[in-house]
Amino acid sequence: MKSIVLAAALSLAFTGGASALTCKEDTAAKKLAGAAATSHMKKCEAEAKAKCEADSASKKLAGAAAASHNKKCLSDAVGN
Repeated sequence: MKSIVLAAALSLAFTGGASALTCKEDTAAKKLAGAAATSHMKKCEAEAKAKCEADSASKKLAGAAAASHNKKCLSDAVGN
């Protein structure tokens, strides 16, 4: 049983690391330029914003705390 839990935890850790690129890093890694880069950045930012807002809601943050959390979360995700 312990080995199953350990294997699951390790697989989550490794899959989480693969998506740890910021939007800017991901755009650069894919070597996108021009309209493709702009489109990718907009899509990535929208997904990051939704993820950050969901995280705020799950942590039951409201008002200034939610705004601050969303601002930092989005900044970290986009790579500003």
